Amino acid sequence: MKNAGPRSPAVGPDTLAPGVLDAATEVFATHRDLLFSLVHNLLGSVADTEDVLQETWLAWASARHSGIANSRAYLVRIAVNQALARLRRARRERAVDPGPWLPQPLLAGPAGAEDGALREESVSLALTVVLQTLTPLERAVFVLREVFGYDHGEIAGLLGRTSAAVRQTAHRARSGVRSRRPRGEPGPELRRAVTERFLSAALGGDLGALMDVLAPDVVMWTDGDGTPGIARRVVEGRDRVVRLVRAKAPGLPAGLTVRCVNTSREPAALLFAGDRLHTVVVLELTPAGDRVSGIHGVVDPGRLTRVV
Repeated sequence: MKNAGPRSPAVGPDTLAPGVLDAATEVFATHRDLLFSLVHNLLGSVADTEDVLQETWLAWASARHSGIANSRAYLVRIAVNQALARLRRARRERAVDPGPWLPQPLLAGPAGAEDGALREESVSLALTVVLQTLTPLERAVFVLREVFGYDHGEIAGLLGRTSAAVRQTAHRARSGVRSRRPRGEPGPELRRAVTERFLSAALGGDLGALMDVLAPDVVMWTDGDGTPGIARRVVEGRDRVVRLVRAKAPGLPAGLTVRCVNTSREPAALLFAGDRLHTVVVLELTPAGDRVSGIHGVVDPGRLTRVV
């Protein structure tokens, strides 16, 4: 990442000499890609991720660096535990308002500052939704172990747990993910082709074609954060999804244009109303890859600001 320093290094403790502050900033910048990718995988929000990184920077700038043997492990420990605290708060808030929630999609192309890390170490939007069903601790252990390759002992040190406890948590997390994810994953070319078929049918009002491309047990998530006309609950079943699409299609802006891109590691479609990004659509397919089993539509304007 080219501009990898903390957002506001000037807010570091005033007691640090300029040379010490510069050295602390350089070390933080070296690991910022990793921290951003790791925390975003946990939280799914760019704004929350940036807040955690700012908190991590403040803790790092205030630390006695002479007593820290491994700066990377120290920074990861702070960032992960800050993210865990946010996950727990978010879990309590969603227990009060259980509407659909989707992570913030990020382009996996060269334009985004964080893309280098996210291309190599990221989970798909669909998998992030599955991770929401885990406890915050299970989610953190899964991401650290399965995505970033930390061993059980390293994770234990980061989270202040025993290796045995981490191993048990990792087993529960893997079991939870496997029970909710298909065994086969269609390739990106097939996924893009089916995405184009789905959008052509949905935006063109071809209900027969839409029925053909949807699996009978298709599930639809839309994260609108109170946006008028957006479903406040997950919609399950082909008939219900088709009825919803049919009811909402006339209210869409005229002349929507579609651009197919990659977000993290999966094909996605960006729907534009003129120059304004209106919706990001990411689909899950059946193991055979011939039908849509899951529809993820991010509509909340606040969550679309960092997509393009």
